[in-house]
Amino acid sequence: MMDQIEPEQLADKIDGDESFTLIDTRPEDSYEAWRAPGAENVPFGPGDELDNEKLDRIDELTDGAPVVAICGKGLTSTPFSFELEQHGYDVSVVKGGMEDWSSVYEVVPIETGNDDFVIRQLQRRAKGCLGYVIGSKRTGEGVVVDATRQTDQFKIAAEEAGITIKRVLDTHVHADHISGGPTLANTLDVPYHLGEKASERGVEYEYEPLADGETITVGDIEIEALHTPGHTTEMVNYLVDGEELLTGDTLFVESVGRTELQFGDEEAASGAELLYESLHNTILELPDETRILPGHVSVSEGGRYEVGSPGDPIEARLGTLRDELALLGLNEDEFVSRLVENAPEKPPNYERVIKVNTGSDPLEDESEATELELGPNNCAA
Repeated sequence: MMDQIEPEQLADKIDGDESFTLIDTRPEDSYEAWRAPGAENVPFGPGDELDNEKLDRIDELTDGAPVVAICGKGLTSTPFSFELEQHGYDVSVVKGGMEDWSSVYEVVPIETGNDDFVIRQLQRRAKGCLGYVIGSKRTGEGVVVDATRQTDQFKIAAEEAGITIKRVLDTHVHADHISGGPTLANTLDVPYHLGEKASERGVEYEYEPLADGETITVGDIEIEALHTPGHTTEMVNYLVDGEELLTGDTLFVESVGRTELQFGDEEAASGAELLYESLHNTILELPDETRILPGHVSVSEGGRYEVGSPGDPIEARLGTLRDELALLGLNEDEFVSRLVENAPEKPPNYERVIKVNTGSDPLEDESEATELELGPNNCAA
């Protein structure tokens, strides 16, 4: 009988030493746009059969190794796998396909210099979204920052860390994925926070605004909101315990945030000017020892992290980025030109995602959310 594996098991296989061949049966354009690491493409649609040409291709790819098949939702990879079994292959299929692969998370502890201070970085592997559970061991109180819509992942991570979530914060109105912040705050009946400039984005969710320099506390840990416009006008970074900076999409460990998703192509330069000021007049004024904890890590079309690996902390010291990230060494004119002239392809469905995240045009259902979020994030310049 054909074996069905969970997407988490696929992650273990990819990360381990096990020999297997991952075959993606989606159409070539879907495969080229986004795929799991190491996947090979053998398109197989409804009603297709494995002809000799496809079988020769599979023989060449596998060289006798077991096969794991994946598609969009498990609908075409399943009959594909049945046919492979009939030809004597050792084959399994990924339950839920790329749709479920998009919901695989790693929970990564971040070491701090404060024994009372707990940080868990939640990595959404396929998209590169990074969210955080932060709290105090002594009081057991904490916050969640930049929750994705799989909110149970954050509740479980908090519970396992011994933290009760008292507040939920977003750094900004996200454009690449559906925020879980409002839902999580509503479910737990706790305050939801955005920067005070979110009022200019037409946010219709109930939220408590945080002004530039305003602080909130959880236990003995202080969280300061720093207004850092550029990627968006309402963007805030959160300086935690004076040592850890949650930068959202302002500063990544491999790049900076792009600016035209809110500002549009015609006003992208204005956003880049704001971002330059935020970087140089706010973030780079902090001590070199400040740990940068970003809101994303870039994921390639081939499904791999551009820096680091799933399960390892995605972070850097500010002094290291100051020395090694070329974008931070440019003057303002060079910086603006670089962001405007070299903007990457926009995330799919970003305009609709923004409307969902402001509450101005709610989701129709969960299936729409899944479709909107397919593919890696593309928020870096």
